[in-house]
Formats: sequence, structure tokens, C-alpha cells
Amino acid sequence: MTKTKIPVVAKSVLLPFILITSLFALWGFANDITNPMVSAFKKVLELDNFQASLVQMAFYGGYFTMALPAAIFVNRYSYKKGILLGLALYAVGALLFYPAAAFEAFGFFLAALYILTFGLAFLETTANPYILSMGEESTATQRLNLAQAFNPIGALGGLIVAQKFILGSLQSDDLNADGDSIFETLSEAAKTVVRTSDLQVIRNPYVILGLVVIGFFVLIAVMKMPQNKEQETRVNIGNSIGRLFKSPKFVWGVIAQAFYVGAQIMCWTYLYQYAESIGIDNQSAVTYGISALVIFLLGRWVGTALLKYVNSGQLLFYFSIGALICTATTMFVPGMVGLYALVGISFFMSIMFPTIYGIALEGQGEDAKFGAAFLVMAIVGGALMPTLQGLILDMGGTGYTDTLILGVPEVNFSFILPALCFVVIGYYGVGVYKNKFSK
Repeated sequence: MTKTKIPVVAKSVLLPFILITSLFALWGFANDITNPMVSAFKKVLELDNFQASLVQMAFYGGYFTMALPAAIFVNRYSYKKGILLGLALYAVGALLFYPAAAFEAFGFFLAALYILTFGLAFLETTANPYILSMGEESTATQRLNLAQAFNPIGALGGLIVAQKFILGSLQSDDLNADGDSIFETLSEAAKTVVRTSDLQVIRNPYVILGLVVIGFFVLIAVMKMPQNKEQETRVNIGNSIGRLFKSPKFVWGVIAQAFYVGAQIMCWTYLYQYAESIGIDNQSAVTYGISALVIFLLGRWVGTALLKYVNSGQLLFYFSIGALICTATTMFVPGMVGLYALVGISFFMSIMFPTIYGIALEGQGEDAKFGAAFLVMAIVGGALMPTLQGLILDMGGTGYTDTLILGVPEVNFSFILPALCFVVIGYYGVGVYKNKFSK
């Protein structure tokens, strides 16, 4: 008797799957238009590396703050209402860039990013388990990897907008014939004029993004969405969390996710500082950021295909080893080779988030919505670790090559933090593969 092949996405849920999958691209756009803003705000507002890194602290801190409230909301209402509230908060945060630019206050921009990521926390807490629920559990990790494959497409859009419409238009980033900053030589009055103009340049794409998000809100509001009665039934919060934290596979999944997001954000944020340290300006460096995302997208598709034949824990371990080798090259081989290796890390990071997510939630049933919240809260790794890397960069001054550590500039040495993250992820992968973690 021929065994019936289980589809990754059934025809009956194809349209809702496509619509929810588009949200993965939407928050990917927000993530990657924001990464280059660390360097942009540093120049426009004359910040040190630690202060500039607060952009990522605000952005990813919003995930940590709102993930559990999002799960509680979804538990009381539904996945669809959780997505709608997420889109509303996303739009509000993006539109707040308009008054932030008017007041020219860094704190206002940070608050806008913080609120924007309240919305992203709702979307990720809701959309990830929603995708998992749209079919058989045996194909859930594949389904999530497929949906997550569209995240870097949105991220590419964010980087292209950052390069063409923000970084390419910032007057504070202009250099003279000797390669020195023109902005730093201006009078305070002239700097004020440039700063006002540059903050408006930063503002505009976020305001347009807010209007696009409102369009998605309307579209999803009017569409009938499927429900998974098992995963959308109300559960007792305390009992659910208690069950989750008795599962070593889930607990270690949360830990691995925190380290993964930290590694991803460090590699994608400080790519620009690494490039600048070898004489590549920010606008040109975006080309390498785009290359990293293309490689990331390629890795996501390759990884999704490999999951049909390779155990998810085993694949996670192999990709962690590849990422670790690239990171070591970034640290200890200076110049363009190190930059190419930094770009190459993205291939190996590609499957990590959805694979960890799928493994950790596998078999959790009705507890998945709260499990999803803790996995999204783990995104706080993207708030904390880039800040630590910023502190390493400030060790010798506000530049990136002010001092040597283990014989390499501090910008190179700072990538020891992502390297340590990949060790933790590899441990989780091999532990899953060898069944060291119970359900």
C-alpha cells in the first residue's frame, strides 16, 4: 500500500498561509532597515559606540517586554486578533518617527523603535505558532522554515531602502578628498542644519512603512482565517508555563534562541563597523549586508530542503560548526578575507531561528502559544549582546582599531561574542540529535 505523502502546506490553508507568511517579510524589513541605523545615528547625533548600540537595545528590548503579554492576549482571544494588534502597534511605532525627527531627540527615536517592536513581538509570538498549526505536526518545522524563508526577502528590501534612501542621502556621512568626515569640521550652526536634514531622511522610510502596515491591517481584518482548535483553546497560564519549564528541550531551546539572535544581530550590525575599519564607507558596506542576506536566503532554502533528509538537531550542529569557522576567520584574518567570512556566516545562521523554534515547540500542543512567547522573549539576546560588543569597541576609544587584543584590532576581537553564541547553539543541536533532552 502506497504511503500518503503529507503536504507541508495543504491547499485548504494556502491563501492564509501566504498572507501570514508575508508578515515574516514585513518584520524582516523592519529588522534590517534598523541595523544600519546604529552607524547612522552615531554620525548624525555624534554618539559613542555604546550610545549608538542603544538602538538595538530599544529595538530588541521591545520583544522581551511584550512577548508574554502577547501570548496572554492570544490565549484569551485568537491568533488573528493577536496579529491585528501587532500590526497596529507596528504602525504606531513607525509613524512616531515623524514627531521624533521634529523634536530631534534620540530618546524619542528609541521610544518609537521600542513601541514598533511591541508590534513585532505580537506578530512573532502569534505568526510563528500559527504557521506551525497550519497542518500536520510532522511537517511543522519544514513549514516554519518555508515561511521564514521569506523573512530575508523583506530584510533585503530594508537594506536596499537603507542604502539608497537613507545612508546615500546623509550629509553627515560625507567625506572629503582625504577620506575624513566633513561633518566633524563644521560649525555648530552648520551641524544643526545638517542634523535636521539627516533626521528627516531617516524619518521618511519609517513613516511610509507605517502606512504600508496599516494596509496589511485592513487586508487581514477582512479575511477569514483558519483556526486550530487544539492550539487556540484557552489554557491555564501557570500550568502551561510549569509544563514548559519541565521540558529540557524547551528550556535549552529558549537559551539557544537567545544566543542565536544575539549572534545574528551582532554579525549584521557590526558588519558596517568592520567594513569601515578597512576603509569601506557605510553606503558601500550595505552591498556586503545585502550579500549576507542573499546568502542567508540561499541557506534558508537549502536548509529547508535538507531537513527532509537530515535530523533537525544534526543539521543545527553542522551549521553551527560552519558559523564558528567563519567567525574565527573574521576575527583572525584581517582585511577583505575577514569581511567575506563575516558575510559567509549568514549562510550558516539561516536555518537556526526556525529550526530551534520548531524543535523547542515540537509536541507542546496547547502550550505552544506560551512557549512561543518565551522563544520570542529570547530575542532580548539581540538587545544585550550588541551592547556588549559596543563596549568592546569602545575599549580604546570611539574608533574601531584604537587598540589590539590578542594581536587584532578590537573590532575583529569583538566577534568572539558571536563565536561563543555558536558554541551554545551547537551544543543544543547535538543534544537534540543524541536525544539528551526529553520532551
